[in-house]
Amino acid sequence: MILQTIKKHVENVIFDVFSYSITIEYAKKGDAQLACPLFQLSKEKRLSPVVVFNQLETPLKNIDGVSDVTFEHGFLNIYLNQQHLIYHTIDAIKNNRYLSENKEKEVIVIDYSSPNIAKRFSVGHIRSTVIGASLRRLFRFLGDEVEGINHLGDWGTQFGKMIYAYLHYGDEGMLDEEPIAKLQELYVRFHDEEKLNPSLSDEAREIFLELEKGNPTYLALWEQFKVLSLKEFDYYYELLNVDFDHVIGESFYESYMNDAVKEMEDKHLLVLDDEAMIIPLGDDMPPALIKKKDGSTLYMTRDVAAAIYRHKHFKASTILYVVGNEQALHFRQLQRVLDKMGYEIHIEHVNFGLVLQDGKKMSTRKGGVHTLQAVFDEAILLSKQAIEEKNPNLEHKDQVAKSVAVGAIIFNDLKNEKHLNIEFNLSNMLKFEGQTGPYIQYTSVRMAALLRQLDPVVHEDVDISSEHAMALSMVLNQFEDTLIRARSSFQPSMIARYALNLSQTFNSLYGQQKLITEDIRKSQMMLSLVYASREILNQSMRLLGIDVLDYM
Repeated sequence: MILQTIKKHVENVIFDVFSYSITIEYAKKGDAQLACPLFQLSKEKRLSPVVVFNQLETPLKNIDGVSDVTFEHGFLNIYLNQQHLIYHTIDAIKNNRYLSENKEKEVIVIDYSSPNIAKRFSVGHIRSTVIGASLRRLFRFLGDEVEGINHLGDWGTQFGKMIYAYLHYGDEGMLDEEPIAKLQELYVRFHDEEKLNPSLSDEAREIFLELEKGNPTYLALWEQFKVLSLKEFDYYYELLNVDFDHVIGESFYESYMNDAVKEMEDKHLLVLDDEAMIIPLGDDMPPALIKKKDGSTLYMTRDVAAAIYRHKHFKASTILYVVGNEQALHFRQLQRVLDKMGYEIHIEHVNFGLVLQDGKKMSTRKGGVHTLQAVFDEAILLSKQAIEEKNPNLEHKDQVAKSVAVGAIIFNDLKNEKHLNIEFNLSNMLKFEGQTGPYIQYTSVRMAALLRQLDPVVHEDVDISSEHAMALSMVLNQFEDTLIRARSSFQPSMIARYALNLSQTFNSLYGQQKLITEDIRKSQMMLSLVYASREILNQSMRLLGIDVLDYM
């Protein structure tokens, strides 16, 4: 937008005068909009900062949109023409010209959500799901080619345990209602029995080895478990506004694992250790376990095969794994193995913290704290109660309550830096004031109500500049910078905090200044600024996965 254009012009002037590259930043103090220190430039050119400023003052003042430049305490301060900035900001947003076209595009694979089949979708899965989905939207919005993959946990020894449990403790009709809850109960029972009879572990391993060899009975049960699981998962994905380009479980890579292991052998990377095959990774890292002594494969083997497949099939240069903090070592090992194999694949572990309730790890066990369904049901109920108090005549209250409740849960997750633990408190996250999803949604609804009163029309000759209008325009101009920083740091929280800042800045304008007056042209221009603000706020919400509402 216009602010980026002015910043670039200032940087070009400094380069033209001194052949020196410098980055102009947003001013942190005072009334100036832009600033930069001149100390380093002065040192490089062996000139006093005052002399440097004197040579820059005239050409900088000639830049379109700059009203004044000053020098104070070693800093160059740049003041912008308010009417110019506000008009060009509105014009850029209204004509969809608020993103640059010069970014280098990448092919990115994002591996997110990735629940285990035959286990319930939990609060813990929400974090990976909404962080990954937001990053997928962000990368795609900025022009990257993105492949979003739900890497289902549908393979491994645990399925030997599950099949054993079903065949010995289950019956055919037990999966007719709440099948995933029933399967999880069987899994828990297996572990209880295993403590009393350790030989069950060997039986489960034998079943899994038979499953890997294609035993038709075991394959049919495994397929049934998978279909039932996906049905439950899809319910939550629809609720959370999440989708994927591919749903590819670990089992898909079974046929690629032998090739990966053979490649490791051909490159003389594998070492026999206590009858298991490992790859030593150096003194600073434990070795990667590739095959157990019984010949069965492990997570590492499958992740190596998956990474190679994604690199070759999607032409991906970067693979993001949206997985909890505790898996940090695994992904460092994965990167090291791929490096040793000679692949130019960048692995990025997009790590995240725990979900806490009253400072403790939250669980969603039936008969314990809550099932995940109960969490959403309670959120929707509380949301509907709040809406009925605020707007009892609102149409489609159920749908609005659902959008507000889900938006509150998503925003509560994404407003925090991803690596931190988050506190799950429904009553706090559903408040219409403060750092909440409902506050963001309500701000957009407030904007929509204003825009229904009078059509916004842009008048270049109408001056609506004020302290609050200028502050709002400055925030709008920071949208692209925010997205680029969120992309480079894999932090959707930057977008969430930007949406909060934008909402707060707009509400300051709304509270301090009458937006619709008897002056129709000025009112139309002011509403054009409201329109531009709503466009950017709504786009921020869409990137987070939060529904945009017109009424609340």
